[in-house]
Amino acid sequence: MNSKTVTISKEKYKQFKKLEKIDHELLAKIARGIEDIKAGRIKKFA
Repeated sequence: MNSKTVTISKEKYKQFKKLEKIDHELLAKIARGIEDIKAGRIKKFA
């Protein structure tokens, strides 16, 4: 497999790492929400 490199600024790198962390946190929250639904720990909205 051919690998290619790209040069980005340190600022952009930090931004991408922050977004990656947010994505993992969001996925974890969604997973916990699904587990709550499966366990019946939800409230109805009126």
